[in-house]
Amino acid sequence: MGPVTRVGVTVTFLRMDHAPRTPPPALPPGMQVIRAQAATVPFYRYLYNTVGADYLWWLRRTTPDAELAALLGDRAIGIYTLYNKGEPGGFFELDSRTWPDVNLSYFGLMPFMIGTGVGHAFLRCAVDEAWRLGAKGMTVNTCTADHPRALPNYLRAGFHVVRKVREVWSIPDSLHLRIPETLRL
Repeated sequence: MGPVTRVGVTVTFLRMDHAPRTPPPALPPGMQVIRAQAATVPFYRYLYNTVGADYLWWLRRTTPDAELAALLGDRAIGIYTLYNKGEPGGFFELDSRTWPDVNLSYFGLMPFMIGTGVGHAFLRCAVDEAWRLGAKGMTVNTCTADHPRALPNYLRAGFHVVRKVREVWSIPDSLHLRIPETLRL
């Protein structure tokens, strides 16, 4: 594996047991969410690496291409991209392998979309899609390496905290991720 940097994060696990009762906010004009019919490894890596660059998203960066291709080829995995006037503005991944629960494995915006006010509407797209698929429950987790508005946004969407766990990650230095000093051990 090579040299690593150890970081400490608190992971918050959340759950939603019923669809939100409030109508979803509309996405702004010029934005739409599209499910990839067959996401390719390069496209997925572009989304994952760009969205997660500032938040220590590293696990999928270390996943071999063949393993990632198999995951993306699983019909229980859905990759949805937010398009802003034709340009990718974010993505989310729904994992139905634990059916009837659906896990929101990844959710985030491209850096240029942060602060535009679209986060809650985009999250509701993910939540509403899981319930549209017929889920009986929905899960997600976030951590102290994520954007500070992630947890409040999940709570606002209707998730509730199940538990919090302190984890230590060994992030390969070869990934050249920006690691905040506050997380370093």
